[in-house]
Amino acid sequence: MELTITLEDAGRRAELFGSGDRHLRQIRGVLGVQITARDSMVRVSGDPRSVGQAAGALEELQRILRDSGSLTDEQVDAVLHARRRSAAAEGPDACGSDIHTCTAIIQARTPGQQAYVDAVRRHDLVFCVGPAGSGKTYLGVALAVAMLKAGTIHRIVLVRPAVEAGEKLGFLPGDLQAKVNPYLRPLFDAMHDMMTFDQIKRFIANDVIEVAPLAYMRGRTLNNCVIILDEAQNTTVSQMLMFLTRLGHRSKMIVTGDDSQVDLERPENSGICDALRRLRGVPGIGIVRLDRQDIVRHRLVQDIVNAYADRCG
Repeated sequence: MELTITLEDAGRRAELFGSGDRHLRQIRGVLGVQITARDSMVRVSGDPRSVGQAAGALEELQRILRDSGSLTDEQVDAVLHARRRSAAAEGPDACGSDIHTCTAIIQARTPGQQAYVDAVRRHDLVFCVGPAGSGKTYLGVALAVAMLKAGTIHRIVLVRPAVEAGEKLGFLPGDLQAKVNPYLRPLFDAMHDMMTFDQIKRFIANDVIEVAPLAYMRGRTLNNCVIILDEAQNTTVSQMLMFLTRLGHRSKMIVTGDDSQVDLERPENSGICDALRRLRGVPGIGIVRLDRQDIVRHRLVQDIVNAYADRCG
């Protein structure tokens, strides 16, 4: 698993990293992760559980540096070993706090998924990229429903580009809702696990839940809501820019996609791939990459993804 972290204050990176990056070497040695740093960006890779521990440690070390004005080797050691002890006490299968939706309690089932949940809770904009079945859409919807239940947001906006997966569906009859429903069906499928049919119907009627194709986002500002863009690998660069600039006050934006399944005529123009390159070092943005170990659908899905990846690789 790989996780990109943007520092709170890039001007204090030398103090955070230590002389000759010795604090980063401490993190590598204690937690067994690989760390590379450039400007305000820190990239952590390795076992998902260790990556999560390292991300939490870096966040805590930044807090110590911010509050006390300095950071010693002893403080770094204390933070790292406290993380190790806490993880050992929780056990190998512990993945963190639950997500309480309207009708269910949902748990992250892998350390990678927990890193995704933590990123959404920490950041207002999160990109999550990973293979089919890794829970990108499901967990994003669960977090949105939980925030709606808690009253921290007022609305959920579900967005998807209207791009067919390798085949042309032709003219679709009906009004706008009928036309976009086939594209948004995966989002509804996830939501039906977390809310009753009557709740969903009532929320849509009252505009608490909005479903819309990406093209209808232009010109809007979305405040007090969670906006989820699913299948973002099928956006163009200009569409992605348009969507990201819809983010309003007291809102969170979750962008999910699988960059191995781009259905655009020119895959190199995928908006999510371009955004990940451009925004990797921007403070306040979380980027999480899930992998095959995070696939939680039927056991055969992981085997299928592995087989296709090995064949293409």
